[in-house]
Amino acid sequence: MSQESAIVCAHFRVHGHVQGVFFRASTEAVARRLAVSGWVRNSENGDVELTACGTMAQLEALEKWLWQGPANARVTGVERVPVRCEIFQDFVVRR
Repeated sequence: MSQESAIVCAHFRVHGHVQGVFFRASTEAVARRLAVSGWVRNSENGDVELTACGTMAQLEALEKWLWQGPANARVTGVERVPVRCEIFQDFVVRR
């Protein structure tokens, strides 16, 4: 398997006005379009957090979108931390 096609996973934390603006549903749609697996949920502190698995290029495209988010979001920061790979069947919203 080449470096470009190797599957990697990362945990993201998105800061700003990101709850109540369809951030989770929009993230799910973007992740599915990018063929990324994992999950997204609201955090108790007002952030949105997600774990995503895919190629480096897929995760870079997802991270680029996370910095923008949906129309009513105001993203002030995105943290990305590599995590151990897990196998997810799809990308889902967790409650």
